Amino acid sequence: MTRSPLRAAALAAVAAGGALGAVLRWAATYAVPDGSGFPWTTFAINVAGSLALALLPAAAVIRRRHLLTLALGPGLLGGFTTFSAYAGQGRGLLGDGRPGPALAYLLGTVAACLVAVHVGRRLTTGPVADDEVDP
Repeated sequence: MTRSPLRAAALAAVAAGGALGAVLRWAATYAVPDGSGFPWTTFAINVAGSLALALLPAAAVIRRRHLLTLALGPGLLGGFTTFSAYAGQGRGLLGDGRPGPALAYLLGTVAACLVAVHVGRRLTTGPVADDEVDP
């Protein structure tokens, strides 16, 4: 059984993008560390990454190149966003006896990411024309 060269290239594209995304996330957290006890930097990273993921399919060059889609989507933005850190930081806030900030962080991140995806989708698809709406 031989492996498809496309599968190896896809794996390499995701790995390279993921490595770059992780470095970008590290740089963001290094440049703007969470100092107030609330993980604002991770919050911002996840919201920005969600918006970027929603905008990504709008770029024609990305839609036409499968490897670029893999490198930027699950690779770069998958490595940039960090929902494992989000979960750990939420658990840390709870462990520190701060249930209010923990709840605000956990629910606020999900809500903000969903809003970012909605905004990204609206930006890429535009408003719905009247003739596209079912009566």
